[in-house]
Amino acid sequence: MVDRRTAEELIRVSRETWDRIDLFVELLLKWQKTINLVAPSSLPHIWVRHVADSLQLLNHAGGGVRWVDLGSGGGFPGVVIAIALAGTADAHVDLIESDSRKCAFMREAIRATDAPARVHCGRIESVLSSWTCPADIVSSRALAPLPRLLDYAFPLLKKGACGLFLKGQDVEAELTEASKSWNIQATLKPSLTEPRARIVVVERLDQRF
Repeated sequence: MVDRRTAEELIRVSRETWDRIDLFVELLLKWQKTINLVAPSSLPHIWVRHVADSLQLLNHAGGGVRWVDLGSGGGFPGVVIAIALAGTADAHVDLIESDSRKCAFMREAIRATDAPARVHCGRIESVLSSWTCPADIVSSRALAPLPRLLDYAFPLLKKGACGLFLKGQDVEAELTEASKSWNIQATLKPSLTEPRARIVVVERLDQRF
């Protein structure tokens, strides 16, 4: 598979990690027949478009092992990150998703791959309103425009978590809009999988008003 080989060239993880991700992708393709976990048009490019795109966040995590993934959907990036962190001391990924069918899929994927993760089925605002667990990283992919995404992530960012958000070509405009409500300390990193995409690394976030 050309797509799989390209993903392996882009991202360096252990052979055991790739084997676990194989199980995850196999399970996703099975569930995809009845649940729309990812866009059908992206399936031929699943290894680069979804798997490698998710794994590249590890390059910007600064060694953080306690993740909270917002709007985890079909498990990207959260489940893939958890698989990659399996065997790492204290590693854990909390996955927040409101779609009960996708939650069921992710729970099965976690079981099948023995990934250090837990699914929280509910709206992000509701789940985080009583959140007490420490987090090093808060992540998301294809969830919402940056201003709304920062609203979601703020309960974790204000406690010191670093934000890692995969964004598309409109990220500059989204940052400009977000800066009207937030004082943002962030950098844009190039994506390894899509030339026009960026990874927004949020180091600090404060409300303007």
